Amino acid sequence: MRITAEHGDLTRTGTDVVVNAANSTLLGGGGVDGALHAAAGPALLEACRRVRRTTWPDGLPVGEAVATEAGDLPARWVVHTVGPNRTRGQTDPALLAACFTRSLDVADRLGAGSVAFPAVSGGAYGWAMVDVARIAVGAVREWAARHPRSGIEEVRFVLFSAAALAEFEAALTR
Repeated sequence: MRITAEHGDLTRTGTDVVVNAANSTLLGGGGVDGALHAAAGPALLEACRRVRRTTWPDGLPVGEAVATEAGDLPARWVVHTVGPNRTRGQTDPALLAACFTRSLDVADRLGAGSVAFPAVSGGAYGWAMVDVARIAVGAVREWAARHPRSGIEEVRFVLFSAAALAEFEAALTR
């Protein structure tokens, strides 16, 4: 599996899967979540409402992941995951790592060959970017080692800021 980091706009990423740093309602929000919902159009919101009606009526738990269609995005699917909110006391690194591994589990079941991640929990949820990068890269590498026959050939961390990119590039060289 090739793992890279790049500065870019997740809403324009043409991978099979883009991962949404969602809130538990799955009904849109700020940051990455708001940007993906705005770019995807109403089809993404309707797909998320369907998930709430059928699979996760109480909302998506922290560390879990679920897929929907991607609406008007260039990706085929959106995998939504809820990161731990450090400002609310959710400080367990295993919860953050689960966001990446569960998202890869879902993407693999979909038959995806490529996945793009944002820096889950690295914005308003208060995690230091250096920690997000270290945990994310480690989780993806561990997942790849445990799933050598996976069809996922590429994981891209698509990061909105130069500072986030620098942290992920450093984590990738370790």
